[in-house]
Amino acid sequence: MDNQTLQIKFKQRINKIDSQDFDNVECWQIIESFNKAQLDWCRRNLHGSNQYKEGDEASKKRIDDLQRLLVTATLPVSAETDDYVEYQIPGPVENYFEYKRTKSFATKFEIDEYGKETDIPCCTEPRSMTVYLAEVANVDILMRDPLKNPDFEWGETFCTMQGNTLRVYKTDFNITSTEFTYYRKPTYIQIQGCRDPYTHQPGANIECEFKDDVVELLIDEAVSILAGDIVDVNQYQREGAAVEKNN
Repeated sequence: MDNQTLQIKFKQRINKIDSQDFDNVECWQIIESFNKAQLDWCRRNLHGSNQYKEGDEASKKRIDDLQRLLVTATLPVSAETDDYVEYQIPGPVENYFEYKRTKSFATKFEIDEYGKETDIPCCTEPRSMTVYLAEVANVDILMRDPLKNPDFEWGETFCTMQGNTLRVYKTDFNITSTEFTYYRKPTYIQIQGCRDPYTHQPGANIECEFKDDVVELLIDEAVSILAGDIVDVNQYQREGAAVEKNN
């Protein structure tokens, strides 16, 4: 949906087309409320805090609506110890939003008769490891549990997240690389020539990346937010209900 149509629909929903009173809606208010609506809608539907209790990939509709936000990246190593390899999670530039899954690859070397690691790999290609997300509080318990600790033979390990880093744990094997799949933030819209009140810079023309039926929901969500800001109770309740009814 182009931004001109979005603005018309927005003003129609909030009943401000051709209004000359003090409640005229400025373009920056549309942008701010719409971008906030995108974040609120994504968080609610990823978590499942909607009226249908459908969270991340809980239904075909959720998969279809949110799949465009999924990104897979190979993370750079930031530190390594005997117990784990630490990776830097994508920061604000990459718009990291929510964790999805981790996939690591590992190698292991033969052990000689004296119990020391040799230069001979036990397999020619790095092995794919199943990585489970675990709580930082349980790391010590998992590492000493023979049924849950990282194991090359079973092809399983676990990871934790802390300090904007991802730690993939290991024992007698080496982690060679890690693929990180996550939800990124939705692209913020901008309207051509509309001056941002925070940066005081005129905006470019950046349209919403979601398909039109989702944009309609986001318009209702944004109108509900702005109606609450200007204390328009009727519009606030109507649009808030419309979002969940059609979600």
